[in-house]
Amino acid sequence: MIAAIIRWSVHNRFFVLLSTVLLVAAGAWSLKHTPVDAIPDLSDVQVIVKTSYPGQAPQVVQDQVTYPLTTALLAVPGAVTVRGFSFFGDSYVYVIFEEDTDLYWARSRVLEYLSQVAPTLPDNAQPQLGPDATGVGWVYLYALVDRSGKHDISQLRSLQDWFLKYELQTVPGVAEVAALGGMVKQYQVKVSPTRLRAFGIPLSLVQTAIQRGNQEIGASVVEMAEAEYMVRATGYIKSLDDLANIPLGLDANGTPLRLQDVADITLGPQMRRGIAELNGEGEVVGGIVVMRYGENAQQTIEQVKARLAQLAPGLPDGVEIFTVYDRSALIGRAVDNLWRKLFEEFLVVGLVCMAFLFHVRSSLVAIVSLPVGILAAFTVMHWQGLNANIMSLGGIAIAIGAMIDGAIVMIENMHKHMERTPLTPENRWRIVADSAAEVGPALFFTLLIITVSFVPVFTLEAQEGRMFAPLAFTKTYAMAASAALAITLVPVLMGYFIRGKVLAEDRNPVNRFLTAGYLCVLQLALRYPARTLLLALLVTVVGFWPLGRIGSEFIPELDEGDLMYMPTTYPGLSIGKARELLQQTDRLIATVPEVKSVFGKVGRAETATDPAPLTMIETFVQLHPREQWRAGMTTAKLKQELDALVKLPGVTNAWVMPIKTRIDMLATGIKTPVGIKVAGPDLQEIERIGKRLEQVLQEVTGTASVYSERVAGGRYIKVDIERARAARYGLNVADIQQVVATAVGGMNVTQTIEGPERYPVNLRYPQEYRDSPEQLALLPIVTPGGQHIALADVARVTVEDGPPAIKSENARLNGWTLVDIEGVDVGSYVSAAQTLVADRIELPPGYSLTWSGQYEYMLRAKEKLSYVLPLTLGIIVVLLYLNFRSVAEVAIILGTLPLAMVGSVWLMYLLGFNYSVAVGVGFIALAGVAVEIGVIMLVYLDQAWRRLLEDTAGRPTTAQLNAAVLSGAGRRIRPVMMTSATIILGLLPIMFGSGTGTEVMQRIAAPLVGGMASAVLLTLLVLPTVYLLWRRWGLRQGSGELPRG
Repeated sequence: MIAAIIRWSVHNRFFVLLSTVLLVAAGAWSLKHTPVDAIPDLSDVQVIVKTSYPGQAPQVVQDQVTYPLTTALLAVPGAVTVRGFSFFGDSYVYVIFEEDTDLYWARSRVLEYLSQVAPTLPDNAQPQLGPDATGVGWVYLYALVDRSGKHDISQLRSLQDWFLKYELQTVPGVAEVAALGGMVKQYQVKVSPTRLRAFGIPLSLVQTAIQRGNQEIGASVVEMAEAEYMVRATGYIKSLDDLANIPLGLDANGTPLRLQDVADITLGPQMRRGIAELNGEGEVVGGIVVMRYGENAQQTIEQVKARLAQLAPGLPDGVEIFTVYDRSALIGRAVDNLWRKLFEEFLVVGLVCMAFLFHVRSSLVAIVSLPVGILAAFTVMHWQGLNANIMSLGGIAIAIGAMIDGAIVMIENMHKHMERTPLTPENRWRIVADSAAEVGPALFFTLLIITVSFVPVFTLEAQEGRMFAPLAFTKTYAMAASAALAITLVPVLMGYFIRGKVLAEDRNPVNRFLTAGYLCVLQLALRYPARTLLLALLVTVVGFWPLGRIGSEFIPELDEGDLMYMPTTYPGLSIGKARELLQQTDRLIATVPEVKSVFGKVGRAETATDPAPLTMIETFVQLHPREQWRAGMTTAKLKQELDALVKLPGVTNAWVMPIKTRIDMLATGIKTPVGIKVAGPDLQEIERIGKRLEQVLQEVTGTASVYSERVAGGRYIKVDIERARAARYGLNVADIQQVVATAVGGMNVTQTIEGPERYPVNLRYPQEYRDSPEQLALLPIVTPGGQHIALADVARVTVEDGPPAIKSENARLNGWTLVDIEGVDVGSYVSAAQTLVADRIELPPGYSLTWSGQYEYMLRAKEKLSYVLPLTLGIIVVLLYLNFRSVAEVAIILGTLPLAMVGSVWLMYLLGFNYSVAVGVGFIALAGVAVEIGVIMLVYLDQAWRRLLEDTAGRPTTAQLNAAVLSGAGRRIRPVMMTSATIILGLLPIMFGSGTGTEVMQRIAAPLVGGMASAVLLTLLVLPTVYLLWRRWGLRQGSGELPRG
């Protein structure tokens, strides 16, 4: 069938060329319109529910909001994990779904279950869904800076909230624009309890009066002079004077009482849980552009920057927008780097063809067919909706060498035919068809094997699946396209391009040198076949020696070009101290010459995608381009220098990559390579276990830092209401709690409406009444009977420890231990740590330890690869049998795989690479291409065998068999070496390159380069030797004894 397709293509070359032109046009259009990003979106399908419960302590938020929500959402169909965070005033619930769940379906199901649980929540706790964004959604961050000093940070925050935010949210692809830092303007009504007591006014009356004094209403229309006039009664609070003149009633003398008579009314900042700082120079206001799920990152960022450029003239004098994180720079570097590598590979492949064939026109056949295959792959990529990123382009990069193997062997075979039969206009297309049909079927099957052998990569799931599926898709499409082109377009191009004088193989200096050297060694191997096989077996056994000395990891760290500094501080940190700490660290980081800008963030931004406590610092460190770095400086050295520079008491450092860390934090909650989750019913006991883990893990080799969260290390002032004493005054618990919540915590009772802007009005007691436990105890309360009592009369006010924030997973309380490692691979570290922890830590009943972070993914990937690799082998065996219909020949070819493994293992060991999913993918790719060499060699040996049987009437002698094997293998070393050289040399630009994305690509390329090198050297000797022994045995079995002679 394959031979028939080749002959049809040669006879209908106009249609083949027309189809090629259409394919190239479709590919070019797809290439132009393919979305571009740096790395694939590795995020889980997740829906975030954020609930604000203002002024409430974490324990109250956990009991009244987070726990009811998590237990209800556990029942959502497809939910795998429900993770809860209870912070001061906020609850976050992350619902993580199964693979391949549609995000919008998941959001609708979460909404459905929320509608059931929402009525049971407190009145002022309103749950809402987070944006339809993922962990890679933070694509662009900017800071609003006023160098002139004319605007304070509350005015800058107003610019962000009421001007920039809404303008940027109209940009296609933007899900949310979150504000960060600054101060929100607040009207503060500080009520004097002494004056309230003097006038006999309860606090609740003041609250009601403010709410009733801030409203507008319409009163239909009045018709006058044949026109309608709409009636509107004004009443919005727009200034401090409006607030001051709100009536509270009349005093005993009938004089009007106004709000200003019982309260001081001022403008001030609203309580905040997030700060932004730039370059250690002071506070700024930040904006985070969150991209919608599935959008084109590059295009979205370009449109955001264009809109900001349009908006810049509308900003007040002196106010600038300063970019502090821009994903498009990484995208540009990553994609440009891979395009450059593709071009370099293209040149290398062209040079290899020219060197072996000594015929430029013949080389053009391979070089022209290559971009056609790549464009065909892009057409399918675009149709499927895949992004162009380092993984999808990497799939094409590692396939380039193998893509032109079919063309190379066909061209070389046609050269052989031309040496025997000179080309004429009459016989040109017949020779083209005959030479292509001779090797075409076997070549098609080898290319098909390379294509199909990669299919098991699609079985990888979760993060590793999302990481390598784009690579598997594009490599599969590129190889499938090259297989199709090898039997359609390549024969046609051969007919048009291969003409003129072709240098005979034995006159080409490269081939003469290779053939002479190879034949000498092969003759020796065939003379002593048993010794040759024994030596090969010995080399294979010795070759696997480094296996136990190679470490393991999940995915090698991808250098994103920028850094994120994510230290952990101790709990209970005040906002003032957090600001001071942030400025100190930023100022230190900014002194390093490679650093372009430092944008520090402590606490939370106004978005559901940021569940950061006040103890968490996230600093975005923008670095200068590599060419501006000091000589010899690398990212690893830079991290070490920064780590030595930033040393502050009570701060545990962590230097990580921005995108990957945010993905990991949203997926597992762990920001370091290794994490341990302690689950149990009591936070005090969880903290004790965490502290013990800290001590034990310090002893493990490779521990850079270890920090167990102080889950019970917060500080509380507890107001313990005594019901019996409160009952004497006719007070219920709610009456006393309302006074405490409003007077101490402050309550936003309404908001002003000033054009498009909205600002809260806050009611509370002056600071001197609430700045210590002693003052709180003296807090005045007016009873329903008109008595004036202190809070101490009905409650005990004490100081105690409690949770600063509460984490839960699947409704079980959690405490997390974060471990950063250095100088050791993740797999070895966790193995050693688990042994030590099991020996030294005894868990009480009801408590459990779970190892998480990268290790969690690594285990899952290892388990999956343990049956994916045998599956690959099974597919190869079936395809080989379909082609050769001989179990013996399939077994001979499979013998090349252990030999290929030898080179892979040694090269990985010498380069210091760890086992990872990327390396596993490299081994899967190697299986296909290593088999290809064996197939090509076996095809030529079979041709020599068939000719021998024809020439000897089926009764060859030992000498004739030896000569036939020597001829079949030795005279066809050129195609074997060409296919191997294109694969190995084609990958060298990746192996010796640098730049964004090369860390992952080198791990995939290393098994291919090392494996092909050893496979070629050993297959050229071992395979002909085994073939010789097999044919000898076959002849003996068939005719009793092999004739001598």
